[in-house]
Amino acid sequence: MADPADVAPVTPRAERAALLAARGVLLVLRPPLPAVQPAPGQPGAASSYVPALPDVFIAVHADGRVQAFNGHVDLGTGIATALTQLVADELDVEPARVSMILGHTEATPNQGPTIASASIQISAMPLRRAAAQARARLLAWAADALGVAQSELSVADGQVAAASGACISYWTLLQERREHLTLDDTQPLKPPSEHRLVGRRLSRIDIPAKATGQFTYVHDVRVPGMLHGRVVRPPYAGRDAGSFVGHSLVAIDEASIADIPGVVRLVVEGDFVGIVAEREEQAIRAARRLRIQWQAPPPVPALEDIEAALRRAPSSPRELASTGDVEAALAGGRTVLARTYVWPYQMHGSIGPSCAVADYRDDRLTVWSGTQNPHMLRIDLDRLFGLGEERIEVIRMEAAGCYGRNCADDVCADAALLSRAVGRPVRVQLSREQEHVWEPKGAAQLMQVRGALDAHGNLSAYDFQTWYPSNDAPMLALLLTGTVPAEPRTLQMGDRTAVPPYRYGATRIQCHDMPPLVRAAWLRGVSALPNSFAHECFVDELAHEAGEDPLAFRLRHLDDPRAADLLRAVAERAAWRSGAPGSRGQPGPDGKLRGRGLAYARYIHSKFPGFGAAWSAWVADVEVDPASGAVAVERVVVGQDTGMVVNPDGVIHQVHGNVIQMVSRVLKERVSFDRAGVASREWGTYPILGFVDVPAIDVVLVPRQDQPPLGAGESASVPGAAAIANALFDATGRRFRQAPFTPAVVRAQCAELAAAV
Repeated sequence: MADPADVAPVTPRAERAALLAARGVLLVLRPPLPAVQPAPGQPGAASSYVPALPDVFIAVHADGRVQAFNGHVDLGTGIATALTQLVADELDVEPARVSMILGHTEATPNQGPTIASASIQISAMPLRRAAAQARARLLAWAADALGVAQSELSVADGQVAAASGACISYWTLLQERREHLTLDDTQPLKPPSEHRLVGRRLSRIDIPAKATGQFTYVHDVRVPGMLHGRVVRPPYAGRDAGSFVGHSLVAIDEASIADIPGVVRLVVEGDFVGIVAEREEQAIRAARRLRIQWQAPPPVPALEDIEAALRRAPSSPRELASTGDVEAALAGGRTVLARTYVWPYQMHGSIGPSCAVADYRDDRLTVWSGTQNPHMLRIDLDRLFGLGEERIEVIRMEAAGCYGRNCADDVCADAALLSRAVGRPVRVQLSREQEHVWEPKGAAQLMQVRGALDAHGNLSAYDFQTWYPSNDAPMLALLLTGTVPAEPRTLQMGDRTAVPPYRYGATRIQCHDMPPLVRAAWLRGVSALPNSFAHECFVDELAHEAGEDPLAFRLRHLDDPRAADLLRAVAERAAWRSGAPGSRGQPGPDGKLRGRGLAYARYIHSKFPGFGAAWSAWVADVEVDPASGAVAVERVVVGQDTGMVVNPDGVIHQVHGNVIQMVSRVLKERVSFDRAGVASREWGTYPILGFVDVPAIDVVLVPRQDQPPLGAGESASVPGAAAIANALFDATGRRFRQAPFTPAVVRAQCAELAAAV
């Protein structure tokens, strides 16, 4: 009998093989497709891998179970619940029958990374069609069994009934059958009028287990024979480019940890250093004590002044849009403004440091991971080990959240390298310092705007330039081991929502593509958030110069009726009053300044045709203590038009998450740097919003059940910075054009105002 410690657990790979061979099941599947290729100018590595087994989307079992498979993952946004509703509605079964399987590379289709708020609007479509196709086949069988026309049948939770009262269940029809259908991309879906579950509230299917401590996160994974690992990172903190990367290790003193009990192996490959031990605390102790000599890395370019750093860096201008004669419109403008807006580097700030478990044996690799992009991770692991993607399985588990890309992929490679070295499963968890320093940051951004009003107070010119350093961030182990050279790539990532939503007489929109300045990757609202910060602050300034109410001014220059409807709905809920300015620098009886601000945006993914997130608008109410500079966002009214709403509660929860994270990013978050690299190494140097700082949040949904569903995962973040900045102007009479609006920044502005008076 094999030792249990040597027996690998059953994984989705084996379960899918069993499913394809099972009887008493109806499968809707698709022949395997090549891996999704990254778009030109976008992050990621190409792959020619085509799976040997077909992609399964729906499995209806004779025992009453329904399994549904989607290649995207749930980041705590409730996508699993919404997808369950879509499947249950198309199949006419209760949601409790449906099990969602998300992201596992050997169980789900490769539908690309979970980005761009695309899970419901794009990747869910094959799943919905598969469910509808399964229902159509089951109804055809039922009609034959009951001897009636399909038009006479009705279905309730898998029970098919004829007008005569005769009935038969899906489960009876499936006994001993083994039916495989090829996905029909033209399969009709139910019209909204027939939806029973879509558009209605359904409690999150994951919350009970999470609330009671029964949920298994990736941090909780334990497999037989598992060891524990810790890594020791090189001193070039948070950088992934330069000839020194992967070639800086000079010497390592293995004797410095020789007396620590439980140490199994010291693993060194290039600049990758890791320790494997029997117990986690032993690995931690050894990693702290290990003596290593590194070459001194070159100093980081000065990054404390982000605007100056972005202006100094080489860049290539790329025109995104051009209409009319901008220079002539600027020259002829009644009012001409030139403004600069700056966005800082920010962290994903996952509360729990990244963790993974890897089992490398018999030239096969299994990884339990909290990655946001399982299939892309598999490509990178193949680049690192050369096993072939067919020999690598990524089992996706929920983790501490990221909304972009944290260290989850990096720690998977750490665990896999250590597992290969010892021939046993290894669990690796990063320290807080490693997570803070090495996670790929959300990129900084610089926006430079010139604009004008004509003699009638209309928007006549808009000249917009945005500088965005690339956010490529290859997997860290690929660089540390020297598998790939640490040569920076210049990507085209700064153009999201770079075109303003308002009607200007003449426009010129340019994006300056740049190599990375520090290690960076996607963060919620990639480039769209800073671009909209500039758009919405600038149009607010123009409205003020025109002497018009900010809401009326926007509506007068908006051609998008859905945007206008949303702004009106939000203004009504917020009780917006035209011509009612806030304190404008005059404290109330309690010494506080108060104001409110408005902003609107829609996250447009210009590089991905068909990708469009929801419309969103904010009205933010702020309170400012001019003495301390402390800002409290007291209330946010958020409007959301996300097309067809699958689960109203799910959308509301996503909006709440966006608002809380956005308030934190606007008021508190900024990565600091020193000459070694990232200096923000713990929460004391990188504060985030606390519970006492969370504003009252009022969500206004504008459901359009007759329209396609749109992504809600990041759209509500995009107007947030501008709404708060505009509210600060209403309160203080000063404009804020560089985030975050910390107490020191606000106090300085208030002091300048007082001095001017």
